[in-house]
Amino acid sequence: MSHTQPRSCEHAPAAAGTPSGEAAAGAASGQVTAGRPPELLRLAGGLSLHRRRTSHTVALNKAVRANLDHLRPWLEWAAEAPTRARTAELTRAGAVAWEAGTDFMYLVVPDAEPDSVIGAFGLHGRIGPGALEIGYWVGTRHVGRGIATAAAGALTSAALALPGIARTEIRCDQANGASAAVPRKLGYRLDRVAEAAVRAPAETGRQQIWVTERPSWGRPARSDQ
Repeated sequence: MSHTQPRSCEHAPAAAGTPSGEAAAGAASGQVTAGRPPELLRLAGGLSLHRRRTSHTVALNKAVRANLDHLRPWLEWAAEAPTRARTAELTRAGAVAWEAGTDFMYLVVPDAEPDSVIGAFGLHGRIGPGALEIGYWVGTRHVGRGIATAAAGALTSAALALPGIARTEIRCDQANGASAAVPRKLGYRLDRVAEAAVRAPAETGRQQIWVTERPSWGRPARSDQ
């Protein structure tokens, strides 16, 4: 696995769903989830997953712009640097999607540096009833520390604790070894490899679909509301 690759399994175009970064969130675009996950999930190593809010706009915009070269090979939305106004607009759209129960967007924030953002994650209701997809990226300075694995594990637990959710998926291009390492370490199974549209420069059009279900997942989520 190359640690120069961004840890992201996010492949939806900006107009279809709620990617975990700077692409648009649409409250009406996904499957509605009955419950809501915790707004704060504590991780090891002095990090937490926070529900993305407008107060994070400056830090998130700075993090995205600092990591564009790192993200661009795998993420369509990283082709251009977002303005601060655009980041704020998409955060507001994400808040609407959260309240609608279609997408739940998070940021990784160091507990000791609450004004910093080192990655973005999300639970996305775009893969049909009873399931949520996890998308993510972690900044280049923080890869190789297990952050993506820990955060994806916490979100898997949070998702499978929701009423009506029995399955989570992580999807990534088969060439993105860093992203694929995350579900593999968490015990997801590789369900299939499917053809997918190529939307970013490094993609091959072959998408791995990693799956886990509630009966086989036993990792409890730590949460603080």
